[in-house]
Amino acid sequence: MDWISFWNSDHPIYVNARHRDVHYRGIADDVAAYVPAGATVLDYGCGEALHAELIAARAGRLILCEAASNVRDHLTARFASASNIAVTTPEGVAALPPASFDVIVMHSVAQYLNQAEADALFAQFKRLLKPGGLFILGDVIPPQVSPLADAAALLRFAAANGFLIAAVMGLVRTTFSDYPKLRARLGLTLYEESAMRAKLEAAGFRVERAAKNIGHSRSRMTFLARA
Repeated sequence: MDWISFWNSDHPIYVNARHRDVHYRGIADDVAAYVPAGATVLDYGCGEALHAELIAARAGRLILCEAASNVRDHLTARFASASNIAVTTPEGVAALPPASFDVIVMHSVAQYLNQAEADALFAQFKRLLKPGGLFILGDVIPPQVSPLADAAALLRFAAANGFLIAAVMGLVRTTFSDYPKLRARLGLTLYEESAMRAKLEAAGFRVERAAKNIGHSRSRMTFLARA
């Protein structure tokens, strides 16, 4: 199993429907705040994107890109009636012409890419953004953030949103799932702030770190990169 296969499976990362809903709603709200009215937006590695309609309500057009085929099929069915939302593959994105987007967001994906894969994607995003366009890179994990810190962040989030008991049980299920085995075998790619800044600048972006991360984890980082 690799990471795409894991996300394509019936995995235990979201402990119940409430967790899944508030997780994706929070991300959509945070991303939408960066989207200019009428913008063309790409959400790369969007996952289940349950509340993509919140982003699409501000955007002129929203493209959801997902590598996991089962997730992509669910997205296609969910947003079939949304006239300004389309679903595609990474290969479909790579084939798009230059300057296709005003905003590109990639949230909680960088940790699953190796250094070369990240460099290639950043170069692709630079090509796909219009001059002055915004690349939002969310949920970048610093080396000092441990799995225990992530678990604590989940429990705080769960307590604030009414699913604490389910979160405790979910952490136990995750411990015995494929996730820790994959994490041990494949690892996650972690970045100091300075290292990610340098990587984005090498791809041709002007970079700043956002005041807060997208989503519930305050120990992770979001970067705002301008083409």
